[in-house]
Amino acid sequence: MKIIKYIFEFIFIITFFFIFKIIGFKNASNLGEIVGKKFGPFFRSNSKIIDNLEKSNIGFSMEDRKKIIDNMWGNYGRILSEYMFLRQFRNNNLNHFLEIRGLNFLEEIKKNNEQAIFISGHFNNFELMAMEIEKAGINLSAIYRPLNNPFLNIIMERLRKKYICKNQVKKGKSGTRNLINLLKKNVSVALMIDQRVSEGESIKLFNRQAKTTTIPAQLTKKYGYKIVPVYIERFNKIHFKLSIEKPIEFDQKLSIEQISFELNKILERMISKNPDQWIWSHDRWK
Repeated sequence: MKIIKYIFEFIFIITFFFIFKIIGFKNASNLGEIVGKKFGPFFRSNSKIIDNLEKSNIGFSMEDRKKIIDNMWGNYGRILSEYMFLRQFRNNNLNHFLEIRGLNFLEEIKKNNEQAIFISGHFNNFELMAMEIEKAGINLSAIYRPLNNPFLNIIMERLRKKYICKNQVKKGKSGTRNLINLLKKNVSVALMIDQRVSEGESIKLFNRQAKTTTIPAQLTKKYGYKIVPVYIERFNKIHFKLSIEKPIEFDQKLSIEQISFELNKILERMISKNPDQWIWSHDRWK
């Protein structure tokens, strides 16, 4: 049954990919919003999203939460459509749609020949974050979770390696070995800290326990790497503001759990800034 579902999803998305490519970036993003709002609820339950919003105390009423969900699906659709234009962003052909703040922090990391851990979540066109960090000259690896749909995953992995970050590290034991080898070669690492991970620790997020990755905390404890929060927000529909924040050097006396909690508080701040620009469909507090 799952295979049939995955085949349907694959055909559906690939069809729209071709349409998006033909009509150009602006029209594709606008169409993507319509597609996301129309079809998104068929792929993920709105009841789970409402539950997540309630657990996070986001939205003052059910009406507010429904508006957040509607905008979230629209943003989700825009992200999907914009995959067809990653090459143009990579080649700087669409960079007039992107404003970057904090490049001085990347320059300092390069100047000092440092390694760093870049953290963020699934906000807006999140793929642009690792892309722009690598384009700025940071020797980077990106940890990713393969898609459940194996047919789509082949395409996404190809796009990510070609246009986003050449060093793609798959989550899991084999990926950990690959990451260790890359770290030995003076490679920095970027990862999303907003998804539930079965091997993570139970750390508070929006005042509720949530399985949280401890990889950033483990790396900063073991190697003394600074942690750099990165955030991307959408404005005027098709424009982005990418913010690279000041690197954080944590006190080595802090425990892995304490550092992870501090990172979750950073994530909370990012989510709360534009709650309809985060992907709430993750089963985050399971």
